[in-house]
Amino acid sequence: MSTAAVLGIAAGSAAALAPAASAKDGAQLAWGPCHERVLTPSALCAPLEVPRDYDDPDGEKITVTIMRQPAADPSARRGVLFGNAGGPGGDSLNFFDDGLFQWPQELRNEFDLVVVQPRGLPDATPVECPGAETIDPITAATNYGGALRAACDSAQPGYAEHITTENTARDWDEARKALGEERIDIDGLSYGTTLGSVYATLFPEHTDKLLLDSGVNPDRAWNGLMDDQDGAYKARMNDMFAWIAENDDRFHLGTTALQVYQRWSDRVVTEAGVNPTLAPPPAQVGDVPPPFTALAQQYIDGVNLTGPARVQLENLVGMLTNPGANQMASTVLAQTRGAVPQSALWPNIAQMISDGVPEGAGMEEAMAQDALQASNMQRIVMCNENQVPANPLSYPEFLWTSFVSGDIFDMYGATFTSGAACAGYAPVTKLPAATGEQLETKPLQLQGLRDPQTPYGPSLALADRMQSHVITVGGGDHGQFAKGNEVVDGAVLEYLRTGHTDVTEAPAPPIPAAQA
Repeated sequence: MSTAAVLGIAAGSAAALAPAASAKDGAQLAWGPCHERVLTPSALCAPLEVPRDYDDPDGEKITVTIMRQPAADPSARRGVLFGNAGGPGGDSLNFFDDGLFQWPQELRNEFDLVVVQPRGLPDATPVECPGAETIDPITAATNYGGALRAACDSAQPGYAEHITTENTARDWDEARKALGEERIDIDGLSYGTTLGSVYATLFPEHTDKLLLDSGVNPDRAWNGLMDDQDGAYKARMNDMFAWIAENDDRFHLGTTALQVYQRWSDRVVTEAGVNPTLAPPPAQVGDVPPPFTALAQQYIDGVNLTGPARVQLENLVGMLTNPGANQMASTVLAQTRGAVPQSALWPNIAQMISDGVPEGAGMEEAMAQDALQASNMQRIVMCNENQVPANPLSYPEFLWTSFVSGDIFDMYGATFTSGAACAGYAPVTKLPAATGEQLETKPLQLQGLRDPQTPYGPSLALADRMQSHVITVGGGDHGQFAKGNEVVDGAVLEYLRTGHTDVTEAPAPPIPAAQA
């Protein structure tokens, strides 16, 4: 992977090599084409040198990349909007491309859309941790964090400890100065709400409007956050199965959530040789066989009572009778968990349940390398800042789900809650205590009622810290703005223009017929 100073070629870039932009305060930026993964034709990128260690500002430098899409209507320009795609570890250079998000044209007309690629990712002095992908099972169970840190330090001594949220926020301020802007607006998604809140806490005088889209609970950073997600993911899976059943005329996978779940389970068995251990959704009248109609409620109660234990037992028997079989080998299983927070992708999952994974849908080697790097960076940030004590009582669950059952719906929570995720890697800092007290404009926070990645109740802790105005959004999507939800998009645009909106509730976003 090349360093951040070496930029790729943007597909269809309208301004191939723009002249250097002047800056009121900071180094000039040499704008040029972005990496080809940035698809918006107007996008330009520039390298920016920043301190590796802000406690030693004159010491070693690293290079991050700034992406800028100029306001499409200069006469209507209101300012600059910094965005972050989440993670930690989310590639943000293409955050403002249209894809999963469909950014309102009014936003593009009125704001320069800016991204500072987080340090540690491609095009931002990527962290290199050779050998991390081959950590043996014993080490993974007892010293994963320590082994990861050692791998990173072997290639870039000392760099990993400086990949923190606070340092990335300070990179934002260096970019602000280089752009010549006195104040910035912020659109932070998921982990981006953490990054945006930290920036606003450190630099309130340079923060104008702050949009917190799907807020992260700062009190659960980081061991607690993954544990909060486990139950929410399972509930959202049931929502998806129910929606597919409601659209049986399109998908033909069953008329009840339990029937769809069974078709999904059958697909996992086809791929992995063993069934998933995710508990089935509750049975309903449509699941009762005709011979049991007279005892329908008793039948339903029995199925619901025994269902979770039954799938666990079937999985164990399957592994014993089919040595080497493990549910983690199922692509559909992994794709489903990854897609369930985005209802726009549910039609794709329904198609996979019906037909299997499309040919050629596997991850290319370069993409796999980027995914590994993003995973390493995420673990580094979380271990660097972890402030939730480990619970050793969760360690048996970590061992079982990680090395025996392969249950990805319980694995991640147990890995972090038990302390195994960062074993041997002590935190080096704490997140700054987020506060909105010094902000002139109250932040706006968007929160989905059944969002599995940033569950609603815990996420309100961020709203309390930042004194945010909250819009509660129906459904369970992760990320609310630019999803085709007219109420949400209208409220956000009103807020970015005026600093205020009276909207407090919004319906769930529409689910499209398919997602390319």
